[in-house]
Amino acid sequence: MKKSLLLTLLSMCFILLLAACGGGNPEGGEDNSESGEGNSKGGEDTAAENEAAEEVEIEFWHAMSGPHEEQINSFVDQFNSEHENITVKPVNQGSYDDLEQKIMAAAKAGNLPTLSQAVTSVIPEYMNNDFIMPLNDFIEDSEIGLSDEELDDYVDVFRESSQWDGTYYSLPFSKSTRVLFYNKEILEDNGFEAPETWDDVRNIAETVTKDNVVGMGFENSYESEFQAVLNQMGGTFIDEETSEAQFASENGVEAMSLIMDMIDEEIARTAGEEDYMSNPFGRGDVAMYIGSSAGIPHVAGAAEGNIEWGTAPTPTLDGEAATVFAGNDIIMFNQAETAEQKAAWKFMKFLTSPEITAAWSMESGYLPVRYSAQELEEYQSFVEENDEYKAGTEQFDAGFFTARIQGSNKVRNILLEEFDNIQLGQKTVKEGLTDAQDRANETLQ
Repeated sequence: MKKSLLLTLLSMCFILLLAACGGGNPEGGEDNSESGEGNSKGGEDTAAENEAAEEVEIEFWHAMSGPHEEQINSFVDQFNSEHENITVKPVNQGSYDDLEQKIMAAAKAGNLPTLSQAVTSVIPEYMNNDFIMPLNDFIEDSEIGLSDEELDDYVDVFRESSQWDGTYYSLPFSKSTRVLFYNKEILEDNGFEAPETWDDVRNIAETVTKDNVVGMGFENSYESEFQAVLNQMGGTFIDEETSEAQFASENGVEAMSLIMDMIDEEIARTAGEEDYMSNPFGRGDVAMYIGSSAGIPHVAGAAEGNIEWGTAPTPTLDGEAATVFAGNDIIMFNQAETAEQKAAWKFMKFLTSPEITAAWSMESGYLPVRYSAQELEEYQSFVEENDEYKAGTEQFDAGFFTARIQGSNKVRNILLEEFDNIQLGQKTVKEGLTDAQDRANETLQ
């Protein structure tokens, strides 16, 4: 009896000792391994802890240089300091063309970075080659995603341009639109205010073209202005659903003629050998021109000490406002591991946050991509002191984007070639646009 009792007591003590040492650990006891619920919970907790502690390094490829690159590096430094276990490594890849070529080469070699800048028009090619990451799962994630309110805070036209059939493949980052730059002194001396319509532009250009001053200017690549006028006339540049170029229509001929007539009459000119119109405008050689809102800092540098200038929204036609929005987005690649993708998503959210997009706008001349960024006190004070930045954001409701289809960049180059033929008098407007459309549709097939 005594021996039996002693053995029983020893057994109970041994069981209690096991419970105290191991049974309370949800990861390791035999009871938990039999009970699927307890063991599963422990595995999730441990994975979460390991993920939180895991150090991740990701590469961010971009095409920013000079002061723009310096600002990007500053943003990266800020993000890295705020995220102890994430290191973003920014890598400049040259021009946008260089960046695109290197992305395609890296995709074939299987060594893409985690994320990159990308011009919106090349994203369909990345989609068709199946190496870009759809973002809906990240956006809809209950912990790290975007609320409906946050998603709606992205400017409508930018948010729409990041979606294909309801799937997000990018977040908007460096966005620009066209604005009209004007020489205040020349216009005031001739009794004019900033033009509001294309009729105003023509009237002013006819009046002020004299004494080595040309009234109106266009960049060498003025397909954006052609697209805007075509849109105002109700025409179609490229049908995104059918991938068919349609710009050689009657509306297209009329839109192109509006521009070419002013050039032929020598009341307007292109940048020509100057490459960009900011220099002739800054010298006072051109009274007005239409260019990118991202060019504001360049105009400021060229005009300093020479002229007083301002900006205005692009001209309307028969009451219709329209302006092309351009620029680039942030994308993620699907060759990255899960931890890298989550880190990249956090960086994408950071770069497009109201505070960062406002700072980027003030430093670069690009537009803020969030509505709330425009309400920030710092941004409002900046715009009040630099009213040339107002014209871009005043056109959000008039903005549209070029058809986002594979081959759109090739179409652009074809169109610019035919523009040169028209301008040199080698083809009529109708002939040049028809040839461009035929070549474009061969490319898009």
